[in-house]
Amino acid sequence: MHSNPTSVNKEVAPFPHLLCHDPLSSILVNVISAIEHLLPWNNDKTQEGYIVLNRPWAFVQWLEKATIEEEYILMAEPDHIFVNPLPNLAHGDHPAAFPFFYIKPAENEKIMRKYYPEEMGPVTNVDPIGNSPVIIKKSILEKIAPTWMNVSLRMKDDPETDKAFGWVLEMYGYAVASALHGVRHILRKDFMLQPPWDLEVGNKFIIHYTYGCDYNMKGELTYGKIGEWRFDKRSHLRGPPPRNLSLPPPGVPESVVRLVKAVNEASANIPNWDTQ
Repeated sequence: MHSNPTSVNKEVAPFPHLLCHDPLSSILVNVISAIEHLLPWNNDKTQEGYIVLNRPWAFVQWLEKATIEEEYILMAEPDHIFVNPLPNLAHGDHPAAFPFFYIKPAENEKIMRKYYPEEMGPVTNVDPIGNSPVIIKKSILEKIAPTWMNVSLRMKDDPETDKAFGWVLEMYGYAVASALHGVRHILRKDFMLQPPWDLEVGNKFIIHYTYGCDYNMKGELTYGKIGEWRFDKRSHLRGPPPRNLSLPPPGVPESVVRLVKAVNEASANIPNWDTQ
């Protein structure tokens, strides 16, 4: 989703929307799409609800089948909004990634050693990242993707790892796979902001609207309690947000205001918004 047509650097090619889906289902999209199959064995790992395991498998398929002319690939997600022109933050063979505070390889060394053995070096070689947002050379991602898939599956198969990492297991899978290939990422905190905790957009490039934003009418955050005013993507699981969402009350941080305005801009400009 773009907040305006100039939000992405002109060097960036059109975005493919990489989907992993049931071949019998139909889906309408407004961007160029590459549609990949679910994990071929359609195993219990995804049926248990951890559908994110399909992500590395989708990249493996796409990289094998697609004709990709660009040298670099940006991995982003549907809940990312571009708010400033995004340059290529990677530098040569060094990809760029956003550091997540909850990805902690060093604090999980016992588990990490199941996948990143001591002979590979200290676990601090594993970056505190997931696969998104990441800007990476296509040639490097082609090497990492199969390992990312296999490590993620091994992690999901291991009860201790599955319990410890939970929903972010596949993020650890990408981080470990990168380290196994000797790839270190440039950690860019300005790659992304996450309302309501990050208050200002500033020079950051992407809004990630993963957390619910709940406020009372005084503009005070009521996180963990449904607010008098709220925006939460989980309120719209069965369809898009309605057009013309109400703006937050006075006192709410700029990051949240910018988020809602961007959603309203999208709903006003995307054809058939209410029918998809």
